[in-house]
Amino acid sequence: MKSLLPILLLVCLGQQAQTANHFPNGKTDTLPYYEIPDFPTQTTPETVVARMIDGVGFRFYWATEGLRPEDLAFKPSKEARSTEETIDHILGLATIIMNSVQNKVNTRTGEETSPLTFEVKRQRTLESLKTASDALKSGKIKLEEVKMVFKNGDKTTEFPFWNEINGPISDALWHIGQVVSFRRSSGNPFNSKVSVLAGKLRQ
Repeated sequence: MKSLLPILLLVCLGQQAQTANHFPNGKTDTLPYYEIPDFPTQTTPETVVARMIDGVGFRFYWATEGLRPEDLAFKPSKEARSTEETIDHILGLATIIMNSVQNKVNTRTGEETSPLTFEVKRQRTLESLKTASDALKSGKIKLEEVKMVFKNGDKTTEFPFWNEINGPISDALWHIGQVVSFRRSSGNPFNSKVSVLAGKLRQ
């Protein structure tokens, strides 16, 4: 048994080293989009849109990483949304994107203020985007079959997937930019080591 101890110790140290390489400073966050995933091996309409969604996820991850209560409460004017209210809206948009690729009807508009904690909102937003991206990469979905459907009472409104691109996907990027701007104004700027081009932290 004693002869196994050095081997077990080496295995544990190796695992810690791998974690330290992937998550600098010992970070062990398991949320998606700490780094952007590898690009797809096939170029199809579905994988191109999936990559767009991955870009949204990566930007959202770092736009919201390390936000403090005072950052979440910040708003540039009395009439504007606060940072957290903006995140509520992004959560709604991510849900719409996920529901569309899963052929689910949207019964919420994405405008509602969420009663969830910030940590849960952030997790759900990232996981919703990852679910949508993975579904599009699966090869089981064709964009021409994807619809964005809203139901409000007895009224149902349907849009083709084209509206998903100029609607929720583009809107999410717009509002993520607002979060970055707001956190700079509240004294907690976006991590300068984040490379949105490479999709990872600069070393």
